[in-house]
Amino acid sequence: MTSSTDTLDLEARAHSEHAQELRLWLRLLACSQLIEKRVRTGLREQFDTTLPRFDLMAQLERHPEGLKMKELSQRLMVTGGNVTGITDQLVAEGLVERVGVEGDRRAFLVRLTAEGRSAFERMAVQHEQWIVQAFEGLSPKDLDHLHKLLGKVKQHQLELE
Repeated sequence: MTSSTDTLDLEARAHSEHAQELRLWLRLLACSQLIEKRVRTGLREQFDTTLPRFDLMAQLERHPEGLKMKELSQRLMVTGGNVTGITDQLVAEGLVERVGVEGDRRAFLVRLTAEGRSAFERMAVQHEQWIVQAFEGLSPKDLDHLHKLLGKVKQHQLELE
């Protein structure tokens, strides 16, 4: 895995002889990693939490009834072990709870507690502000145009699958 410094260095080393698509990819990656670094730092400094914990809580916020561990790992695209570790921490802090699944003694759902929902709401408001700030240098027209262009890239990737 490359660090954000490595990615920035790769972008700096991309010259005009490299395909424009490669230079664009490196620019997108650098921007993404810079924004993610700012979000990770903000979550750590302001909320004493991590991006994986925030992401898990975001999934649970979208599903108030709760999700099974397997569903969480699929949605987060991480291993069950990663989800278990994060869930154990959040349970210990009273932010999420495990509840049994009726008719299946081995299964349980994970869901936000009232305290967890409140904590997540505070984090989500700040998270949105960080993302908005990341794009403040663009006009509404630029934002719309970039969104449409990236939509085309996404659609093409889906068609290639």
